[in-house]
Amino acid sequence: MSSKLIRGTFILTLGTILSKVLGLLYVIPFYKIIGGADQAALYTFGYVPYTIFISIATAGVPLAVSKYIAKYNALEEYAVGRKLFRSGIYVMLGTGVVSFLAMYGLAPWLAEIVLKGAESEYSTEDVAAVIRAVSFALLIIPVMSLMRGFFQGHQSMGPSAVSTVVEQLARIIFLLSGAFIVLYVLKGSMVTAISVATFAAFIGGLSSFAVLLWYWKKRKPGLDELLQHDRRSMDVSLPNMYKEILMYAFPFVMVGIANPLYQFIDQITFTRAMAAAGNASGALDALGILNMTTHKLVIIPVSLATAFALTIVPLVTESFVKNDRRQMFRQLDQTFQVLLFITMPAAIGLSLLAEPMYTMFYEYDEYGAQVLRAYAPVAILFALYSVTAAILQGINEQRFTMLSLLTGLLVKLAVNIPLIRLFAAEGAVYATALGYGTAIFINFIVIKKFARYPLKLVYRRTILIGIFNLVMAVPVYLIYKGLLWFLTPESTIQSILIIVICAGAGAVIYGYLGLKSGLADRLFGSRVQKIKQRLRLE
Repeated sequence: MSSKLIRGTFILTLGTILSKVLGLLYVIPFYKIIGGADQAALYTFGYVPYTIFISIATAGVPLAVSKYIAKYNALEEYAVGRKLFRSGIYVMLGTGVVSFLAMYGLAPWLAEIVLKGAESEYSTEDVAAVIRAVSFALLIIPVMSLMRGFFQGHQSMGPSAVSTVVEQLARIIFLLSGAFIVLYVLKGSMVTAISVATFAAFIGGLSSFAVLLWYWKKRKPGLDELLQHDRRSMDVSLPNMYKEILMYAFPFVMVGIANPLYQFIDQITFTRAMAAAGNASGALDALGILNMTTHKLVIIPVSLATAFALTIVPLVTESFVKNDRRQMFRQLDQTFQVLLFITMPAAIGLSLLAEPMYTMFYEYDEYGAQVLRAYAPVAILFALYSVTAAILQGINEQRFTMLSLLTGLLVKLAVNIPLIRLFAAEGAVYATALGYGTAIFINFIVIKKFARYPLKLVYRRTILIGIFNLVMAVPVYLIYKGLLWFLTPESTIQSILIIVICAGAGAVIYGYLGLKSGLADRLFGSRVQKIKQRLRLE
C-alpha cells in the first residue's frame, strides 16, 4: 500500500509540475505574438476573475471528494462514494452553469471597474468580450474536477496527472495558434485575439474531460467489482454527505483563492490610483507587467518549494491525531527549513538577475526588470502562506484560514492605493507583501498556540539560511556586475549567458555551504551523504 501511495503521489506531483512548467513557458511565445505588456493586461482582465470564479465553482472538489471517498473506501463502504459521484455530477453541472451565467452577466460591470481611471485604447465592451470568452470554461471545469477527485479517492492518480497535462497542452496549443491566426493570418483585432486566447481555457477543459471519460470507461469494470464487496452497513444521506464535503473543501478554497484575490484587488484599484498620481497613460502597461509578466516568474520558486514541502504536511496530520508532539515538531521543523532552503536562494537570485531574466522570457524592459526586482522576494511569502495554511488543516484549525486570509486582504486593500500612488507598480508589490506577511503572522500564532510548536529551531535555521544566502548573493552580484562590462541584458542570447554563469556560480556556492555545514544532510537525508562522499566534503 505504501509503495502504491508513493507512486501515486509521484505521478500526481510530476503531472502538476509539468503543467506548471508548460503554464510558464507558453508566456514567452504568447508575449511575442501579442506584442507587449499593455495587451498582457487585457488578457489578465479576463483570466484573474475567471480564476476566482473557478475556485468558487469547484470549491476544492478534487481534494475534498478524494478525501471523502478514501475515507469510506477504507471502511469498505464503496457505494457511499459512488452515490456521491452520481449526485455530484448534477451538483457540479449546476454550479458550473450558475458560475458561467454570473461571470458572463457581470462582465460589463467587471470591465468598467478595472478600466476606471485608465487611459486605454480598449473600451469596456472590449474587456467584457474577453471576460465572457473565458467564462465558457466554467461549464466544463467543475464536472472535470469531480471526476479527478473520484479517481484520486480510489488512489488512482494517473487519470488526474494525465488529464492535467493534456488540459494544459490543449489550452496552450489553441491559445498560441488561435492568437497567431487571428492577428497574422486573418488580420483581426487584438481584442478578438485575446478573446480566443482566453477561450482556450474551455478547449483545455474539454480535452481533459475527454481523457477522464476514457479512463472512466476503461476502469469502470474494476470499480463496479468493488461494489460487490460493499459492506452495506451505512446509508449516508445526501445532506450529510454534502455537509461533510463542504467542511473538507472550504479550507482548500481559501488557500487556492488567495493569490487571485490579491491580483483582483490590483485590477480594481491600480488604474485609478495611477490616474490619481498623474500617470494614467502608463497604467495598463504597468498592470500587465505586475499581474502577468513578473507574476509568472515569481511563481517559479513557489511551485518548486511548495510541491516539495506539502508532501510532508499529511504526515503532520497523522502525528497530530496520534498526539505524537515530538514527531510532529520534527516534521514541522523539516517542512519550514526545506521551504526556506529552496525558496530563499531562488527568490534572491531572481531579484539579483531581474534584468536578464525579464529579457530572456519577454524582452528588454527596464521598468519590467525594476518591478521584478521588488516582486521576487515576495515569493518567499507566497510559499510560507500556502504551507502554514496547509498546516492549519493538518492540526484541525482550518477555521483560522479564513481569518488570516481576510485580514491579509484588508491590509492589502487599506494600503494598496496609497502605496501605488507613491511607488506605482512597486507599491502594489509592497502592499501584497504586507498583506501576506500579516496572514502568515496570524497562521504562525495559531500553529504555536494550538500545536504548542516551539519556533526556536526555525528562527535559528532561518538566520543560518539567511547568512548562506548573503554569502552567495555578494559574489553573484559582483560576477553579474563584472559580466556587464562584456555582455548586455538587452540581448536575449547574452541574457541567457549571464543567467547561466551567475546562477551556476550561485548554485555552487550555496550547495557547498549547505553540504559543508551539514544542513543539507538534515533536510534531505542519506542521498546527500553520497553526494558529499563523491565531492570529498566529509
